Amino acid sequence: QLQLVESGGGLVQPGGSLRLSCAASGSSFNIYSIGWFRQAPGKEREGVSCITVSGSRMNYVEPMKGRFTISRDNAKNTVYLQMNSLKPEDTAVYYCAARSRWTCDSEGAAFDSWGQGTQVIVSS
Repeated sequence: QLQLVESGGGLVQPGGSLRLSCAASGSSFNIYSIGWFRQAPGKEREGVSCITVSGSRMNYVEPMKGRFTISRDNAKNTVYLQMNSLKPEDTAVYYCAARSRWTCDSEGAAFDSWGQGTQVIVSS
């Protein structure tokens, strides 16, 4: 069982950047794949990105445009989501989630542990 705490959200202008952090505790971090999800008002939760135990990455939102980059620092038990060129439609609560598997999954139901979320607002 893993406890997750997101941080780094806030208010940014369109075109700006944010770096979200997901700090983990409670279990061996190195056996979990970690995903980022987001949920905008009135919309369903969607997968944003995921990183495996071995460091393989998957992007689910505009994967060919390179706006979102996920990374992990196992020494710090932390996963990051670097978000660049932010748009108003990126406004959402962003969650990190963990699953005790070696592979990623784009579906939230595949993940076991969730953080409380951090709010991202992109507005001028």
